[in-house]
Amino acid sequence: MPTELSDAFKSMSAPDLYRKQLDLTSIKELPDSHAWSTFGNRPCVDSSMAEPVPVVDLSDPNALTLVGDACKSWGVFQVINHGVPVGLLEAVEDVGRNLFALPAELKEKATRPPDGFSGFGQPRIAPFFDKQMWYEGFTILGSPLHLVSKLWPEDEYCTKFCEITKEYDKQMKQLANKLLWLMLGSLGITKDDVEWAGPEGQLEGAHAALQLNSYPACPEPDKAMGLAEHTDSSFLTILYQGTTSGLQVAAAADGAGWITVPPLPGALVINIGDLLHILSNAAFPSVLHRAMVNSSKQRISVAYFYGPPATIPVAPIPKLVDSDHPPVYRSVTWSEFLAAKAKLFNMALSSVRMLAPETESSE
Repeated sequence: MPTELSDAFKSMSAPDLYRKQLDLTSIKELPDSHAWSTFGNRPCVDSSMAEPVPVVDLSDPNALTLVGDACKSWGVFQVINHGVPVGLLEAVEDVGRNLFALPAELKEKATRPPDGFSGFGQPRIAPFFDKQMWYEGFTILGSPLHLVSKLWPEDEYCTKFCEITKEYDKQMKQLANKLLWLMLGSLGITKDDVEWAGPEGQLEGAHAALQLNSYPACPEPDKAMGLAEHTDSSFLTILYQGTTSGLQVAAAADGAGWITVPPLPGALVINIGDLLHILSNAAFPSVLHRAMVNSSKQRISVAYFYGPPATIPVAPIPKLVDSDHPPVYRSVTWSEFLAAKAKLFNMALSSVRMLAPETESSE
């Protein structure tokens, strides 16, 4: 059994993830390989008509209730007054922009290997779609030094990149821990109810990964997909989307359309992942989301995926289970679930389901 998230990917190699990527910034006409004939059956909802995704002020005395309501009703929300310095958000966006601006031949030196997790590469959902996405990503698990030193050898910018991403990881971990306990607290769960949380609830063995995303300006955005619809496997994802719109979510209600999450200055987007859906005994839906592109400017976003230790079994918390609320899912580790996700994609939750919940989450 894999003991680390990076180990979990070594047996999940998919050739499509490692094919040479086109230099999207130099393309003037959309190639057939990236031309999508359909984006699915869900319609896009007019933002002027749609109920907006909740925005929660974490300094509000009622933040616990507000977070809980957003998790149950939406599975996604934005947070303000979260404690992460705006300057740090802008700095990590800036280093991401500089990273993706490097020449294609230089980026090849830091391409994600078939048995690895970190580096440049296609999204891991790519093998489940016939067409390619208008997207470039750079994944960081642990220190990025061994990768960025190939991009900026003996350059002070290498040190700057590592320092900024290290501080960002630190700030994200603190915020993710705070958010997780607000979410669980809204269900009446305390740190004593989660055995592997540790005496102070710090989840010291928690795993996390940082994902830098680039969506270049596209010559035909109405026919291209930035990142296709999916749910995240983690407990939760914290996304900084800068000032450029592109993120869309499917409301928790079955059959609802795509709703754009507008960028707010200094705000962070929080979405529920599959493992928190399991842990909450289906009280919180894992939100289906995607990223669209535009014709005028590059969009940079930064995602922080936060989850449990790779080998800790995740199951509905016993306090949330009774005769009226039997367990919806069986126990599964993050590593095991990633393996299921690699084979079954958005049907992975069904593979660990014991009982159909009254309200299905988006899978």
